[in-house]
Amino acid sequence: MSNKQRLPGVSARRVIVRAWSARATGRGARAYFAHARRRVLPALRRIRGHRGSLMLRRRRGGDVEIVVLTFWDSLAAIRAFAGPDLTRAVVEPEARAVLRRCDTRARHFEVVLEGRARPGSR
Repeated sequence: MSNKQRLPGVSARRVIVRAWSARATGRGARAYFAHARRRVLPALRRIRGHRGSLMLRRRRGGDVEIVVLTFWDSLAAIRAFAGPDLTRAVVEPEARAVLRRCDTRARHFEVVLEGRARPGSR
C-alpha cells in the first residue's frame, strides 16, 4: 500500500516500541526516575534512530510498577543501544540497586495504528 493509499490513523513511518518493566518501593521508583532523567534519557537522545520514550508508573500494593517504552526507527537503532542481543534489558547497576525486580528481557512491538486527539478537541 503506498503512502497515498494508507488508511487513516496508520503510521506512515515504521516505529518499533521497546517495552521493559520493573518494580520498586516508592523511594526506589523516585530514585529510578531521577537516574533516568540524569543518565538514561540524555544517552538515548544521542542515538540516531531513537524517537522518544515514555516512563509509566502505577501503585501496586506497597510497590510501584514501572513500565518504560522507547520508540525507535529500526532494529539497527535498537542494536546501537542494546548491543547484538536485541532482547537483553539494559539496566545499569545504579538502576538495579534501587529496583526490587526488573525484567531481564525487553519486548518489541511495531506500531500499526496511532490515534491522536485533534487540536482543540475535548
